[in-house]
Amino acid sequence: MSQVPALIIAGPGTNRDQDVRQALEMAGANARIVLASELIERPRLLGDYRLAVVAGGFSHADSLGAGRMLALDLMVGLGEELRGFVDAGRPLIGICNGFQVLTRTRLLPGALGHNAQGNFDCRWVVLDTVEKSSCVWTKGIEDPIHCPIAHGEGRYVHPDPESLTIAGQVALRYRSTNPNGSVGDIAGVCDPSGVVLGLMPHPENHIVARQHPRHTRGGGGPNHLGLRLFENGVQHAKGL
Repeated sequence: MSQVPALIIAGPGTNRDQDVRQALEMAGANARIVLASELIERPRLLGDYRLAVVAGGFSHADSLGAGRMLALDLMVGLGEELRGFVDAGRPLIGICNGFQVLTRTRLLPGALGHNAQGNFDCRWVVLDTVEKSSCVWTKGIEDPIHCPIAHGEGRYVHPDPESLTIAGQVALRYRSTNPNGSVGDIAGVCDPSGVVLGLMPHPENHIVARQHPRHTRGGGGPNHLGLRLFENGVQHAKGL
């Protein structure tokens, strides 16, 4: 089968666009980076793709709150098309700032607040997938995922996290120390259908073993790569 056409939505200040493209291409997709402003001018362009990523970084410098301006741009200019994309079962993932964007657009439940310790935090973390999650991005992954975080507003909040767990919407939890105070150690959540995933850590920054800071001492390895999330997303998109 031909490569899956994948879209990376970028905005002013996002900085993981190229990293995500490399991850998607390694997973078997033909990835293209497109500015949100271009998508808003040509909203039908979204229909040409079977998978989409809202890239991480600091869109609009987080000047009015993390992800707020990019979320507003997308929902005003592309809201109907984005909802149609998801309703068609096409996988969508938002990473770090992209997760903040997806919660602000209400495509995902909950919100992201300032880290509990009040500081920007950059470190490697270990994530566990949640067995009964409906998330297509984490399906079948049993080994922990190792990847870095880099955020100041990554504390996930929700008024009823237990209801999310029961609904199968909690996709990832911090296995290592919870770095930001997220409720229930939640690192990633999905929508009810399982095709939309948001997470604060950066799986696109652990797609080959040598990226792990302890790779020469047995850290990481093929069973712990963040690449597996992208492989799942591409595989799901191939079946559409």
